[in-house]
Amino acid sequence: MIELPIDDHLPSIQRSVRDHNRLIVVAPPGTGKTTRIAPALLPIVDELSAAQRDAASTADQRDRHPLVLLLQPRRVAARSAAARIAVEANCRVGETIGYHVRFDRAIGPTTRLICMTPGILLRQLQDDPLLERAGVVILDEFHERSLEVDLLLGMLLRIQSELRPDLRIVIMSATLDTAELQPLLGHPPVIDVAARNYPVDSRYVRPP
Repeated sequence: MIELPIDDHLPSIQRSVRDHNRLIVVAPPGTGKTTRIAPALLPIVDELSAAQRDAASTADQRDRHPLVLLLQPRRVAARSAAARIAVEANCRVGETIGYHVRFDRAIGPTTRLICMTPGILLRQLQDDPLLERAGVVILDEFHERSLEVDLLLGMLLRIQSELRPDLRIVIMSATLDTAELQPLLGHPPVIDVAARNYPVDSRYVRPP
């Protein structure tokens, strides 16, 4: 698997999600945040939910592992992210890694990580207002603000603060004003991933 800049930061991201229920990640395009962070959090949500599963009253509850939900602003992006993560996980889409977008989904009984659009999660909240199976919700490309994303974030924060403090919320973006966002989220930790810069040579050629 190709080494990406985000890889060196995955241990600190895992620690932050383990110790805090909110996290902001700022990483430029090409660092690997979309494809590497979500699968790296699967063992963390398992660890966090181990006590609840052990205390569950039925075997069915104990066997239901928590999900990682990776939100993408567009359907194409959700499907593409699922495809790439599945390749890196050496599995087929619809097995451990799946997606759910309008009019299309690939999810199986063993799916643990689901790439989806904000609209899909908003509809799921109508049937499951506590998101009981979700261990972490990742809002990727958060700089692409929309009414759906703002509404969803508000609902997630309310669920987390009033009913499910164990729910983890991760906000990711390539360009994000953390100075404004941090106070709104209660000053969660921020992980800033630096990307390698390459020199650019500008040349101007006269038209023939």
